[in-house]
Amino acid sequence: MKTQRIAEILKSGAVNTDIVVKGWVRTKRGNKNVAFIALNDGSCMANIQIVVDLAVIPEEQLKAVTTGACLRVDGKLVESPASGQGVEVQAEKIEIYGTADPETYPLQKKGHSLEFLRDIAYLRPRTNTFGAVLRIRHAMAYAIHKYFNDRGFYYLHTPLITGSDCEGAGAMFNVTTLDISNPPRTEEGKVDYSQDFFGKPCNLTVSGQLEGELGALSLGQIYTFGPTFRAEHSNTPRHLAEFWMIEPEMAFYELEDNMELAEDFLKYLIQYALDNCREDLEFMNKMWDKELIERLEFVLKNDFVRLDYTEGIEILKASGRKFEFPCEWGCDLQSEHERYLVEEHFKRPVILINYPKEIKAFYMKQNEDGKTVRAMDVLFPKIGEIIGGSEREADYGKLTARVNELGMNEQDVWWYLDTRRWGSAPHSGFGLGFERLLLFVTGMANIRDVIPFPRTPNNAEF
Repeated sequence: MKTQRIAEILKSGAVNTDIVVKGWVRTKRGNKNVAFIALNDGSCMANIQIVVDLAVIPEEQLKAVTTGACLRVDGKLVESPASGQGVEVQAEKIEIYGTADPETYPLQKKGHSLEFLRDIAYLRPRTNTFGAVLRIRHAMAYAIHKYFNDRGFYYLHTPLITGSDCEGAGAMFNVTTLDISNPPRTEEGKVDYSQDFFGKPCNLTVSGQLEGELGALSLGQIYTFGPTFRAEHSNTPRHLAEFWMIEPEMAFYELEDNMELAEDFLKYLIQYALDNCREDLEFMNKMWDKELIERLEFVLKNDFVRLDYTEGIEILKASGRKFEFPCEWGCDLQSEHERYLVEEHFKRPVILINYPKEIKAFYMKQNEDGKTVRAMDVLFPKIGEIIGGSEREADYGKLTARVNELGMNEQDVWWYLDTRRWGSAPHSGFGLGFERLLLFVTGMANIRDVIPFPRTPNNAEF
């Protein structure tokens, strides 16, 4: 008989049918006549109750049925007389696939801290919290692909190994086949990368944007969705060494088009979560963030403010608020500044535009004032910046001059510059950190708790 997933069983409404369910034991209780086993298979938050008549299946056969054990149960699905559940399974046969010693099983007790669970990341998906987070993560990944597919975007696979540094940050993971204990050297004593696999220094990518632009300038509208890497020693609740990015790039989009897409995209994802992950969101709202659902609905109900960076600085300076990081024109805003604008001043999401060119990347289109670029950051409550993007510089001369002004090596991005020589076009794009989105949608406070296996300094165990 085919196994049925618990989520399917609870949705079907069928009763008085023979059934096979498989899953992991959450709890077992009972008396001398009957045992009750709460079984969960990960398909939804709810458990299904297995009722065991001890006259049919002796207690001796249930000794190994403890929290964490994995079972197959053959039986009959019937209406449940108990409150809070519509159906239950009357067990006729139980097979134990795997036992879990109650003396050593780490999840035997309830109420473990998130810090403790990070140390057993290989088991934490079995908890209610991380089951919910991972189901929401799946739903958001699906919704991202659906959104872009339904709007005529093409999914472009950009390289994970690259010879360029999109952000110019320098904090990248080197990829090499050289003997790192004794690499070949040039006459000047530098590492001779001409003998390396790719014949030049290469790294794990920090962004697929530059290659994504090439796709946009041929296919019109593309998006990337893949892992990116930064070797920053940032042990904070907002940083990971390996994380996922969604980066659409669109030909013929100017800054206003870019902002409209970003707002529509975010609202679509939030609505999708509310429509398709309600049970998990209600659990997260109850257990971790009492304002979660209210905050998600708040974003949907409000148009995003468009705010010039210069005006934003004036608002912050006139606020009377003593910030930890003082702000003046030309500074890069901190999370406290971003959240003040969103949560206290405007009381709705903000898209901050036209940043000073000195604090933004080389590829952003310069405004006519010569001081600012057509950048945009989408700022959300609780999170701060959730999206960063810009209209890209389409003029070959201006882009080349900016590369030289910053002391970059033209040879590192010659192919990128060449796209402005032949058929250049206005184009724009943005990047959404997938884990930042999940922090907002799940209400979790630490980015390590919205990715299955977090990669952070000194942490690559599983």
